[in-house]
Amino acid sequence: MAIYTLPELPYDYAALEPVISPEIIELHHDKHHAAYVKGANDTLEQLAEARDKDAWGSINGLEKNLAFHLSGHILHSIYWHNMTGDGGGEPLDKDGVGELSDAITESFGSFAKFKAQLTKASATTQGSGWGVLAYEPISGRLVVEQIYDHQGNVGQGSTPILVFDAWEHAFYLQYKNQKVDFIEAMWRVVNWQDVAKRYAAAKQAGNNLILAP
Repeated sequence: MAIYTLPELPYDYAALEPVISPEIIELHHDKHHAAYVKGANDTLEQLAEARDKDAWGSINGLEKNLAFHLSGHILHSIYWHNMTGDGGGEPLDKDGVGELSDAITESFGSFAKFKAQLTKASATTQGSGWGVLAYEPISGRLVVEQIYDHQGNVGQGSTPILVFDAWEHAFYLQYKNQKVDFIEAMWRVVNWQDVAKRYAAAKQAGNNLILAP
């Protein structure tokens, strides 16, 4: 029985036009994201079989494969909800996101500086990767991270709250090799209310990460 399942999109394929075409949304969700879900489930079965057969030499490779597919599933699940057809602007433009706006200013100096940093991080991610705004619970601050192949350069306890997919499958059919143009356009569909809810949840969960002796 499958452990992981492909979530439904929170909107139809055309909801993010003209920033992202319906064709890209359909292929990205129904094919690419679905492949990560299948990969994670298949790898879990392979791990169980390897343990049953005491094939310990294959465990490390399978665990790395699971991390790739499972992280891909998680990041894409956040990605779909981070976007909305009536999004964009700054967090202050939306109701109920004042705390997030304050945190961005405290962590980066201003919204403009944060936007420039996440844009650069997303646009310059080498190969296949992501630009991520994450909550780091030890400092209680927001940080920008680059994720390569769904992994790496990530604080162990950090929680992603806003993710920009910089893999070619996210934009190439529409933007060709102009990744920077795609990242700039992405700001027009950011769902700040969703990001604010994720920030609040990450703060609450992060308080339990480090337990005092």
